[in-house]
Amino acid sequence: MANVFTNLAADIYDAAEIVGRELVAGVNSVRVNGGAEEAAKGDTVRASFTQPQTVSTTYAPSMTIPEGVDQTVENKTMSLDTYASIQIPYTGEDKKHLNNGAGYQWVYGKQIEQAIRSITNKMELDLMLHIGQNAGNAYGAAGTTPFASNMNDLPNIMKLLLDRGCPDDGQISGIYDTTAAVNIQNLANLYKVNEAGNGDLLRNGKLGELYNIVLKRSAQVARPAVGGGTSYVLNGAHALGTKSIIVKTGSGTVVAGDVVAINGVKYVATSGIAAAGTFSIASGLVAAGVDGDAVTLSAISRRNVVFHRDAVELAMRPLEEPDGGDAATDRMVIVDPKSGLSFKLAHYKGFKKSMIEIGCLYGYKLWLPDFAAIHLG
Repeated sequence: MANVFTNLAADIYDAAEIVGRELVAGVNSVRVNGGAEEAAKGDTVRASFTQPQTVSTTYAPSMTIPEGVDQTVENKTMSLDTYASIQIPYTGEDKKHLNNGAGYQWVYGKQIEQAIRSITNKMELDLMLHIGQNAGNAYGAAGTTPFASNMNDLPNIMKLLLDRGCPDDGQISGIYDTTAAVNIQNLANLYKVNEAGNGDLLRNGKLGELYNIVLKRSAQVARPAVGGGTSYVLNGAHALGTKSIIVKTGSGTVVAGDVVAINGVKYVATSGIAAAGTFSIASGLVAAGVDGDAVTLSAISRRNVVFHRDAVELAMRPLEEPDGGDAATDRMVIVDPKSGLSFKLAHYKGFKKSMIEIGCLYGYKLWLPDFAAIHLG
């Protein structure tokens, strides 16, 4: 059985078309860094980001070339800190029993696809929670599913992103839970072919594109716990662009990931407090605040998200093997046809028993909070 994966590859892919799958629009909408080189858990992935520049409006004629103005290039990192693995053991008797029924190869392929399904769902959940707790801004009403009667929220969310400098280039995705998606499908001006311009939504269930946002569905839209802070107000004036928010009076906690409203604009906290003090927000204030302005927390809610592809990265690598390899007798990489992600399969032989492992090493990061917004639901 040294070449088990080569012999059974067709069965694995056939099974991928049979096993049920949840919606994973998140992993399909971010920038995937999926190199084939092996890595160790905890390895760092780096990215560089340039900063806005000051435009010069003066010049002085000279025979000497100007020095230019030094610029800051920001370096950000993320860690490949999560290993996801599923092991499937088999004995000779197991294989014999299966061949007396449905057949070992058919069941084996389905088990591998179920493993890929479970790992992909975990990655999607991790990713959606991360974006939903670190985006720059938020919009909508907590506890109210979007699109109940219209699509008016989308232009306002797009405005939040564009005002932060997000490119309007067709790479912005809106990831919604299936309940919000049903509301979209029930909007008459979208399902009526004469008003929508085509029958994609009515005939094929495609949510389509609105305001240059590609609408998609996910089964893993996050609903994180929130802090219980109440009656907080700004302590002193806060300038435009400020990210450190100082509050006084009030009580209760603000936790990282909370959606806080200041002067009618919702932001996302990146650090918290247990009493009056200072917490941070992911993107700076879009309007200056004065002493005593109210700071209110949104209730628990679904965190549908709208973001640009380049704002978020999902990095995947095979786990580094020891010198000379380990006890695996066969290995292969399989690309999941549903998510497009690659997984490493390994076959291990033991005493009258073998084991198949499906796994990957991954990490994720919202690099640009300004280019991501939460649509509360």
